[in-house]
Amino acid sequence: MKEIITVVRMNMMNKTKLALTEAGVDAFFANEAQGRGKGFANRKLLEGAEQGYEEAAELLGGKGKLYSKRMLTIVVPDDEVDTIVSTIIEANQTGKPGDGKIWVLPVTDAVRVRTGEVGTKSIS
Repeated sequence: MKEIITVVRMNMMNKTKLALTEAGVDAFFANEAQGRGKGFANRKLLEGAEQGYEEAAELLGGKGKLYSKRMLTIVVPDDEVDTIVSTIIEANQTGKPGDGKIWVLPVTDAVRVRTGEVGTKSIS
């Protein structure tokens, strides 16, 4: 099993949900998140602003702010990972910075609390 964590733009959430549903994903978690990519901030300016230097904060402008995003978590059998990752990319790719990020992590086990089912059976 694998856990797929993805961060997408807020305005792409409905398109992403529809695409995942069409790809056969019935269950996932979605959380509100805030963040920014590495291209959106100058590290030296951020450090200066954090230390209270007004000049750094002024130069930073809007580039130091965090942007509203959605973070989705999906646990799938190993053989579905490529399909789900491709689905997320197709639903969110605009070619512009901020399209999102996807992480794929191993899951050692899962348990369905209601029935006690374990492993892949608990997520299907």
